[in-house]
Amino acid sequence: MGLGQAQPVNWANGRRFMKTHHFLIDLTKRPPRSFRVRLGNYVVLARMLDKGRATLGGKNGEYIYNSPTDQRLVQFLGFEAKALLKKLASGKGDGEMLEWVQGHSKTPRSPWEIEAWSAYMEKRTTDSDAETLAFFAKNMGRLSKTREDIKTFFEFGELDDYVSFGGKA
Repeated sequence: MGLGQAQPVNWANGRRFMKTHHFLIDLTKRPPRSFRVRLGNYVVLARMLDKGRATLGGKNGEYIYNSPTDQRLVQFLGFEAKALLKKLASGKGDGEMLEWVQGHSKTPRSPWEIEAWSAYMEKRTTDSDAETLAFFAKNMGRLSKTREDIKTFFEFGELDDYVSFGGKA
């Protein structure tokens, strides 16, 4: 049986129960969820959870848990990425992890702040400094020399995910 699937019924103390494995994700076979997928109206969080689960299972491939994009969420809310990974190891689902993040944030945010931050992150482009522009241009050039429509970091990341799993830029 695969990860996250129910196992045969077992008996313990005279009671039936279904045994399940922790839900681990294999990012060597598919990308994590898009940056844009919202959990609790936060962009990035669902993707960060996917990368954390894959890291725990040794199946993160080229994906990095607590990447610079993940760190923007961590900084916005003020929680510890290592503590989040430890909690993920307990097999909690997305809803439980959202509750954990909200309960462990040193900087609780109101709904309008979360919406504004998520909207900003979706539209975030390269900073105007030469180093960031050069980094974006170099990495975009690795994916495509002709795509001029990719402007934001999320667009770049989604294209990178697509190309990494066989898609054409």
